[in-house]
Amino acid sequence: METFEILLPLAVILLLSKLMGLGAHKCGMPAVLGMLVAGILIGLLRYIPWDPLQRAFFGSDVTYVLSVMSKIGVVLIMFSAGLGTDLKKLRQTGVASIVITSFGVIVPMGLGTLVAYLFLPEAGILSNLFYGAILTATSVSVTVAVLKELGKLNTAVGTSIVAAAVIDDVIGIIILSVLTGFSGGSGSGGWNWFAPNAGLVVIKIALFFIAAVAVGVGLRKLFDLMERKAPHNRRVPIISLAACFLYAYCAEKLFGVADITGAYLAGLLLGGTLSETPYVESKVDEMGYLIFSPIFFAFIGMNNIEYFASISLKFLGFGAVFVIAGLLGKLLGCGVGAKLCKFSFRDSFRVGIGMMVRAEVVLICTERGVSAGLVDAKIYPFVIVVILLSSILTPILMKWSYRKDENNKSLNEVKL
Repeated sequence: METFEILLPLAVILLLSKLMGLGAHKCGMPAVLGMLVAGILIGLLRYIPWDPLQRAFFGSDVTYVLSVMSKIGVVLIMFSAGLGTDLKKLRQTGVASIVITSFGVIVPMGLGTLVAYLFLPEAGILSNLFYGAILTATSVSVTVAVLKELGKLNTAVGTSIVAAAVIDDVIGIIILSVLTGFSGGSGSGGWNWFAPNAGLVVIKIALFFIAAVAVGVGLRKLFDLMERKAPHNRRVPIISLAACFLYAYCAEKLFGVADITGAYLAGLLLGGTLSETPYVESKVDEMGYLIFSPIFFAFIGMNNIEYFASISLKFLGFGAVFVIAGLLGKLLGCGVGAKLCKFSFRDSFRVGIGMMVRAEVVLICTERGVSAGLVDAKIYPFVIVVILLSSILTPILMKWSYRKDENNKSLNEVKL
């Protein structure tokens, strides 16, 4: 492949992703969904029997380059997520958010694992657990937009949802690290705590987090020094990116932990309290969402169109129940957690609905499971359905619940 040949698919991906992303945003859905649709539309080109077109978009060299760029996109997304996680806020959220998050992780993961075990027992317990782990991810960008529109973001419901989503990300990354660590250690879908390498896997994961935090403390001091000497200098985001890629590499290569875990932890350690964090985050987001992130989401869509035709009846049944488990898991789990924290039934319902939305993180978790050989790639279409349904249902149900409050209030005023 000549170097210039990659430019055509890149141009089409970026242009179509932007157009579809804008369309999704105008419909009140995440731009991620539009990028996925762009990828699916490009994937349909597979069915046009014209060799130059097939080579231009689906040749092995082109696919490899797009794959590498999409991997960089994943790492940048997780680094940005880490930068945006405020550790001070985590300490101030109180018990409610921790309880809500705990139930919001345990219930959907339990349901997802149970569904996988019932439909795919041959996959092994580790694979079943990973299917469950996929459903723990959440993304409250749609919820935040709706609550802002309703003027309810700073209420108990709004602050609990935002704080719980932050903790949810941290717990999800830890679960992902453990499962992928055991995948690397066992080399199969099975999981044996008493295998000789099981203890080694746990030790390596623990050592990774200890080493990452120790190095992170030194990096924070270095960044403090640079900020004082040259605030808003481009060397800060450049060195931040270098740290991100180094953390991601060492996590996977040296400790057997997912590279995205390393990227997220790098962002977590460099973000939150540093005065330069917003500047670094803006530069990372600018680079990521300008080219690498659209390629990641479009690449998933491009490579998923063929799975629709190859899904068996059994897997179709599994996928349908998996989608239901994904929606109900967060609704019930977070709702019950909120109720235990003495929220009203209606506010508990709102918390559950608000935490139900999925977006980029669920796709990243799925991609990681597929790469590790723990998850069947045919699950992608069903994950996309979870994103679509949760993005549509959340604004509708959230607005309905608050509108019902207003109607009841009006009726009471009329009676008085």
